[in-house]
Amino acid sequence: MTDLILDAIAWGGYLGIALLMALENIIPPIPSEVIMGLGGMAVARGQMAMVPLVVAGTVGSTAGNYVWYHLGRHIGYARFRPFVDRHGRWLTMEWEDVEALHRFFVRRGGGVVFVFRFMPTFRTIVSLPAGITGMPVGRFLVWTFAGSLIWNTILAAAGVYLGSRFAELDRYVGPLAIAVMVAIVIGYVWRVATWKPRRR
Repeated sequence: MTDLILDAIAWGGYLGIALLMALENIIPPIPSEVIMGLGGMAVARGQMAMVPLVVAGTVGSTAGNYVWYHLGRHIGYARFRPFVDRHGRWLTMEWEDVEALHRFFVRRGGGVVFVFRFMPTFRTIVSLPAGITGMPVGRFLVWTFAGSLIWNTILAAAGVYLGSRFAELDRYVGPLAIAVMVAIVIGYVWRVATWKPRRR
């Protein structure tokens, strides 16, 4: 994975960063922490500049999240109900939960999208309900871009700080990303195993 990221950055420069960050949000296991961290290291070595790096990463993040948002808009609020009724067990939710989520997004959706930009995995997942509940596209893009801009700046700055010491970045970020993914999977399995519909 690291070699793929390095090759993409070497091949495409800022465009490679943007494409990788878009893919990171479409295919969550690709780690944005490593992508932007390596970009920051390139800045430290004089191979890239900070501002275009962060802009490229943020544009890519926003584009990748828009894919999930667009999918949610395509599914739509009403058309989502048969899917929830059929697969509620694996989603661990009922239609009442979707209705509550819809009301919440109407009131606080922008803030939720912004805050979730700083959370692994959830920063991608949140785009789907934003689309399903019909959040205005302009509002979604603004909050997504703003949150991604801050997060990508932090990651790139960390890369600059570490300089060429990639081993230090990989030593901590890699295990942390794996630990977060494992915790999410365990949490999901536990929720499925213990979830009971309200109607029963």
